[in-house]
Amino acid sequence: MAHPVMFRDGDPGLAELRRVALGFPEAFEKISHGRPVFCAPKMFAVYGGASKATGTMVRYPHALLVKVDESERRALEQDRRFFSPMYLGPSGWLGMDFDAAEVDWDEVHELIDASFRLIAPQRLIRSLDGP
Repeated sequence: MAHPVMFRDGDPGLAELRRVALGFPEAFEKISHGRPVFCAPKMFAVYGGASKATGTMVRYPHALLVKVDESERRALEQDRRFFSPMYLGPSGWLGMDFDAAEVDWDEVHELIDASFRLIAPQRLIRSLDGP
């Protein structure tokens, strides 16, 4: 059985998130588990998520999920905008709730850039950095 679609194209921030994520080398979007997922070729960003960190499921329909470097994790977890997403959290991913505060798109770009560099093949990272 296919997952239900859990977003709308008009969702807050999705168009800008697409612009940022699809700007990375060989990035493409697909729908996985009902959500927009950005890959190159592996997944480096997801729109929307949920958390069970408190024991109760909390949905974050307008959020960015990214892989974070362990050296950054503790600082980000102290920020109320961030949460540990179900399923991906144990693998080093964090979510940023777009509804928790005004979105700083420069910060979003930095988070996606860092996630891309942790996930993408070295040849794509080299192309991102230039000659």
